[in-house]
Amino acid sequence: MSVLEIRDLHASVQVSEDELKPILHGVDLTIRSGETHAIMGPNGSGKSTTAYAIAGHPKYKITSGSVTLDGEDVLSMSVDARARAGLFLAMQYPVEVPGVSVANFLRTAKTAIDGEAPKLRTWVKELRTSMEKLGMDPAFAERNVNEGFSGGEKKRHEIVQLELLKPKMAILDETDSGLDIDALREVSQGINRVKDAGSTGLVVITHYTRILRYVQPDFVHVFVAGRIVEEGGKELAEDLEASGYERFVNKVGA
Repeated sequence: MSVLEIRDLHASVQVSEDELKPILHGVDLTIRSGETHAIMGPNGSGKSTTAYAIAGHPKYKITSGSVTLDGEDVLSMSVDARARAGLFLAMQYPVEVPGVSVANFLRTAKTAIDGEAPKLRTWVKELRTSMEKLGMDPAFAERNVNEGFSGGEKKRHEIVQLELLKPKMAILDETDSGLDIDALREVSQGINRVKDAGSTGLVVITHYTRILRYVQPDFVHVFVAGRIVEEGGKELAEDLEASGYERFVNKVGA
């Protein structure tokens, strides 16, 4: 079993060359293999900052606190070392990579993480199967990464990566945004296949409960003003759907 531990994490975002804006004010989270954690909260509450700070985005600066994966200091690792250690981030806005095909990108990533190239025949079959299950035409494997992809196709491709790379810990940053009903269902089914395998800890960042109707969380954490202000089970997400975030925002404001 793997464990990602976040302790008293404080982080800021670089808003200009000379200015850092504090966003996180002491976040504590523990995620274990096989668990699904939902992070919810209003805009600007620190949800995505938590994801990108853990992943090592240079725009986000850790000012204090710690992040460890199986006891190893994540914050001392380079971005690629974090990926090799087992961290995965599905981005809210996946970037285009002109000149690099999906097939080459994924096989190169798999080789870098595992330390050896997957057998080609087996890999091609796994890639095709994953894409078909997610409603992607396997012909997309020969296209440049995310170039000309719709929003839904980009999000499907993120989950193809998740399925094939098999990380220890996966942070899914608003994977449900921009998805129609069919795409949401197919993406959720892909996440659930990873969840059911039991070897990956999942963090699902979302504003809404619609993805949580498909991907059942074990724990729900409410972020407001850079802090976790409430925690509970899946019933907390249902409560938020009914009553919103206002009472938590008022509580922090008080």
